[in-house]
Amino acid sequence: EGLRRQDGIHAAAVVITKEPLTEYLPIQRKPESGVAIEDAPVVTQYEMHGVEELGLLKMDFLGLRNLDVISDALELIRRTRGVEVDIDDVDLADEATYELLRRADTIGVFQLEGGPMRALIRSLAPTEFEDVAALVALYRPGPMAANMHTDYADRKNGRQEVTYLHPDAEEILGDTYGLCIYQEGIMRIAQRFAGYSLADADNLRKACGKKVRELIAKERTKFVEGCEATGYGADLGTAWFDIIEPFADYAFNKSHSYGYGLVAYQTAYLKANYPAEYLSALLTSVKTNLDKAAVYLAECRAMGIEVTVPDVNRSLSDFAPVSAGTDGEGATVDGGAEHEAARILFGLSAVRNVGSGLVELILAERDEGGPFEDFYDFCQRVNTQVLNKRTIESLIKAGGFDSMGHPRQGLLTVFEQIVDATIARRKEHDMGVMSLFGELEDGPAFDERIRIPDVEFDKKQRLAFEKEMLGLYVSDHPLLGAEHALKRKADCTIPDLAELDDGVQRTIGGVITGLQRKWTRKGDLMAVFVLEDLQGSVEAMVFPKTMAQIGHLLVEDAVVLTTGRIDKRDDTPKFIPRELELFEPQLDEHPPLRLHLAPSRLDDPTIDRLQELIDDFPGESEVHILLGERQVVRLSDDHLVNTRSGLIGELRALLGHDAVLL
Repeated sequence: EGLRRQDGIHAAAVVITKEPLTEYLPIQRKPESGVAIEDAPVVTQYEMHGVEELGLLKMDFLGLRNLDVISDALELIRRTRGVEVDIDDVDLADEATYELLRRADTIGVFQLEGGPMRALIRSLAPTEFEDVAALVALYRPGPMAANMHTDYADRKNGRQEVTYLHPDAEEILGDTYGLCIYQEGIMRIAQRFAGYSLADADNLRKACGKKVRELIAKERTKFVEGCEATGYGADLGTAWFDIIEPFADYAFNKSHSYGYGLVAYQTAYLKANYPAEYLSALLTSVKTNLDKAAVYLAECRAMGIEVTVPDVNRSLSDFAPVSAGTDGEGATVDGGAEHEAARILFGLSAVRNVGSGLVELILAERDEGGPFEDFYDFCQRVNTQVLNKRTIESLIKAGGFDSMGHPRQGLLTVFEQIVDATIARRKEHDMGVMSLFGELEDGPAFDERIRIPDVEFDKKQRLAFEKEMLGLYVSDHPLLGAEHALKRKADCTIPDLAELDDGVQRTIGGVITGLQRKWTRKGDLMAVFVLEDLQGSVEAMVFPKTMAQIGHLLVEDAVVLTTGRIDKRDDTPKFIPRELELFEPQLDEHPPLRLHLAPSRLDDPTIDRLQELIDDFPGESEVHILLGERQVVRLSDDHLVNTRSGLIGELRALLGHDAVLL
């Protein structure tokens, strides 16, 4: 019949009306599985275009995880530093924020953390808020295909001349260096040069965006005739329309870009000025996304902020910063330390088998009675619900009792006996049974304490338990100490794979975890494992043909270097190794210092400062400078440096973390 036989929900927007909705359109409830009809969402019976044609207001409300990160960070700042930050009234000219942006230290910054985006940020070198908003609009397929992102960066920094089709366009496009990167700019050009009303200009934008040839031809004629009528001439009208027509494919709404740009700036501001608090909130937001958590954990390490294992005496439910002067709750009492001295404590609720309800019971007892003196005191004081053996075992393996001086292995061997004895004593106490020697004033006493053996796991086993309970290596990492040598051999880090196309060949390095050997239907042996570096992880699949060549090298916790291709055919990208070798870094007392610099960064002040630093830290290591993607310059032996001094920190402050390749 050509009629719709059923309807569905399209989350197009929220419809807002002056009078009750039913005065304008029919509505209905759409029941969902397991939801009562009276609780089902209310939707319109007209589809979105019909709602538009009625002239009703549709508003799109976006829920962003980053807004929770911001509000959580503000609460941590208030708690740890006693500072109230009005994030909606921050200084949009904060120099520390722009320094962070120019270094492209934007891991964890909304919209600005991808690898190619960071390369664009370095080239653009933002100095004002308009640049941040422009980044949001420029880093998309359309503008990048037209090379507009490079043109904008070059024009801003004087590497390309700023030109306009007509001098009168400077008033409209001056803040974007003569480039049309926003829809509003096109609409104002149509208004100024072709005499359009703003409503007509919006219709022009829609017509070009729909790619309907008849509509575009009609608009072209109207636009050129309008330019003729306003005195600008048909030639200029044709030139403008030749720009406008393809622009509609990738035009970006300026108000949208400024809104996103503001959230991006706010997150960059918090990272630059309150890094421990911001990164704590960021880690909390991704505590169930271990790949992202690994990236942010690595960023903490790169910034000199130590992330420690959870601590029943200092940790909160979520990640929280702590510095030298703190109270028992992990809150700073000295007004806040510099972030170099700060630490971030793993949240107790992020420990496997430790639910948020049990965490609240631990925190409530700690708030009331103060820090726990030792494991015995912990067992005597906490609610007996917490004394679940699986929960206690998880806390021990995660390092939750390390600060009390108890070795993890020793505590694991006797904790069950201590817990059983404690519960028995507490039951006796509740029943009124007296100990032979009476009771202590603050509760039941042990006649004889079960001694905790002074034995500890080796590093490998300790880290394995941490990884099991927390999902991440926290106190240490199998790659720490080998990461720089591994980086020199690899083409990219594991998170960089997400930016590449399906089938691209790369060499990556990391530690093998979660190794499983499997058999195909034909009975051939294959393997699946997770390869993890300091920034992230990827699932790797070794097929039978390759397995025959490298299978003997696949060992749990082995550090390897592997070459293969990226497989993006499924929702989750995978890596398909073709070659693999065990990685054993050669000890080099004086490894070379490698700097990766974009030619756009080589202005006179940067070069002068770079030369000063190299001269100020003489040593035995060569300096290799990679310019752009290909040209490598090796400085003479007159410019050898000491890489074990403060040089690395100074260079990262000057050039950005990613520019220093040890």
